[in-house]
Amino acid sequence: MPSESDKWGWEHVSVFGGFDRGSGTKRWKCNYCNLRYNGSYSRVRAHLLGFPGVGVKSCPAIDRSLREAFQILEEERLARKKKTSPVDGKSGKRIRTSQSTLTVKNISKEEVDGMIARFFYADGLNVHVINSPYFLEMVKAISAFGRGYELPSIYELSDSFLRKEKEKIEKFMASDRESWPHTGCSMLCVSRLDSTLGYFQISIFVSSSRGLTFLKAVDIDDTDKMENLFTSALTDAILEVGPTNVLQIISHLGHPCKSSESLVLTKFPHIFWSPCTSHSIQMLMEDIAGLEWIKSTVSCAKGIEQLMMYYRHAYPGLFIHNLKENSDPVSAKFAPSYCFIQRIFELKKALQEAVVSEEFKQWKLNMQGDNVTVGSAILRDDFWCKVHLFLQLCEPFVRLLSTFDIDKSPMGIVHDWRVQALEAIKGKGIDSTALNQLEVLIENRWDVLFSPLHAAAYMLNPRYFGRGQSKDKTVMRGWKATLERYESDSSARRTLREQLCSYWRLEGSLGEEDAVEFRDKMEPVAWWENFGFETQQLQTLAIKVLSQVSSVAMCQEIWQDNDFPCRETANRLGLDRVEDLVFVRNNLRIHSRRYGNSTSPSGVKSWDSVHPDQTMSIVNIHDGL
Repeated sequence: MPSESDKWGWEHVSVFGGFDRGSGTKRWKCNYCNLRYNGSYSRVRAHLLGFPGVGVKSCPAIDRSLREAFQILEEERLARKKKTSPVDGKSGKRIRTSQSTLTVKNISKEEVDGMIARFFYADGLNVHVINSPYFLEMVKAISAFGRGYELPSIYELSDSFLRKEKEKIEKFMASDRESWPHTGCSMLCVSRLDSTLGYFQISIFVSSSRGLTFLKAVDIDDTDKMENLFTSALTDAILEVGPTNVLQIISHLGHPCKSSESLVLTKFPHIFWSPCTSHSIQMLMEDIAGLEWIKSTVSCAKGIEQLMMYYRHAYPGLFIHNLKENSDPVSAKFAPSYCFIQRIFELKKALQEAVVSEEFKQWKLNMQGDNVTVGSAILRDDFWCKVHLFLQLCEPFVRLLSTFDIDKSPMGIVHDWRVQALEAIKGKGIDSTALNQLEVLIENRWDVLFSPLHAAAYMLNPRYFGRGQSKDKTVMRGWKATLERYESDSSARRTLREQLCSYWRLEGSLGEEDAVEFRDKMEPVAWWENFGFETQQLQTLAIKVLSQVSSVAMCQEIWQDNDFPCRETANRLGLDRVEDLVFVRNNLRIHSRRYGNSTSPSGVKSWDSVHPDQTMSIVNIHDGL
C-alpha cells in the first residue's frame, strides 16, 4: 500500500473528518472550488485531474495549466510506485494472479490460446482485432519482455501514452507536409450516420503523393446546422493544411451538406470541388441500366430472381444456386445492377435446365400470369442477347473500378478509360443504336459527374501524348475549366496555354531523346520533374494535377466501421482525448495498410523507422486489416 505522503492530492484539499474502522474514506473539501465530498484518495485525484465516473465532479476552478501540473505529479507518483513495486511476493493483485498462473507450472499453448479467447469473449471485443498487425506486435513484445511485465494503467493509456503516440504520428506527417507545396494535395471528406447515437460523423483526410493521412472528425447532432458546422470544420482544415497547398476537395457527403460547396469555394475560389470518381461511375452505370431497352431487361431479370427464390423454397434440393451470391466486392458495392445481371448470366444453363424440368412445370401451374411470362423469358434468346449486351457495355466501367485502391486512383486514367472504353465497345460489334445511346449518355453526364482535372491530367500525362486531345471537345472543355479555376490572372493563363503548345511541339527539353523515350517508362510526375524545367509554370501545374487521387473509396474503407467517438468514451475521457484517440486510431489503420506487406517480424513498421521517401506499398481497399 503506497504511503499517504506520496499522495500529492491531499495537499490540495482540506480534510475535516474520517470514518471509523480505519478506512481511507474521509470527509474533505477542495481548496479551489470549496465543494465537499466523502471519499478516499481516488476521489480526490479524480476531482483534481478531471476524471469522471467515480462519483465526483471535475473541479471547475482549476485551469488547464494547473491541471497539467497535477498530471505531471500523478505520472511521477505512478513511476515511483512502479519502480518500488517488487516483482515477487506482495506485488499487487494483478501480478500475483499472473505469477500464480504462469510460474507454478509450465503452461501449454492450448491454455494460452484459451486465455486469449476468454479475454475476447468476456470483454465483448471484436474478434477480428486478432488479425490486426498491432495486436500481433503487442503479443510478441510482451513475450520478448518476459516475466514480470506490468500492463499500463487506464490513466496512462488514455493520457500519456496516447499523447506520445499522437506526437509520433504528427512527426511522421511533418515529412508529408513538406511535400505539399510541390505536389499539392487533395482533401477527402466522407460521412456516415450513426443510427445508434443519432448524429452524423464526417471525417476529413488529406491525400498527396506521399500517401493518405487522417486529419480530423466532426460529429454533428443538429441537422439544421449541419452545413454551417461542416463548412466551418472544412474551412479550418484547409487553413491548417494551407490554402495554396490544396488543389481539390473530393466529398461524398450526400444531400445534407450539398450547399457547403458554394460556401467553401467562395472563400477559396482556386480550389476544385470534384465528384468522387467511384460513385460517379456507379451513377453512370445505373444511368445505363435505366436506358429504355435495358430497363425492361433488368426488370425481367429481377422477376427471374424472385421466381427462382420461390421455386427454391418449394424444392430446395432441385435448384441449389443462390442468385444473390457474388464473389466480387467491387461490383457488389459500386455496380449493383451489373453484379446482379452478371450472376443471372452465369446461371443461364442452370436456369434453363430448371424451367424445363417436370417439377417446375407442375409447380408453374399454380403461378400467376406475370410469373409465367418471366419464366418463359429464361428460354428466349432475345432476353439473353440483351443481358449479354448490357454486360458488354458495363465491363469497361467495372474494370476501371478495380484499379482504385488504397493510395492509387489517379487523375488522367479516367479520361483515357473513357476513350478506350468506347473504342473497345465498338470493336465488339455492338448495335450502332445502342452504341450511340451510350455515347450521348456519357457526353451529357460527363461534366456533371467528373472533375475537369481529369481532362487536364489526360492532356498532361506524357503516357497519353499525341492522343488527339486538342480535337476532343470534352477534353478541351475540361482544360479550359481547369485553367480558369487554377489561375485567375489572364496573362498567367496565356503563359500556360503557350507552354502547352511547346509541350505538344516537343520544343526544348520536352523534345529531347530521353524525354520522348521515357514518356511511358517513367512515372508522369517524375517525367515532368526531369524534363519540364523550361516550362516551369506548366511543370508546376502538371506535377500538382498528376499527383492527385480521384476517389474517396480508400477513406470509406477505413472509416466505415469506425466505432469512435461514442458518448460513453467521450464522458470517460473528455473531448480532447477523444479527438486524439480518433486521430491516432485512424492514422494507425492507414499506416498498417501502407506497410501491411512489411517484412519485419511484426508485419508493421513503427512511425520512427519509416523513411519519408520510401515508396508506399499498395494494399487493395478490400483487403482486411
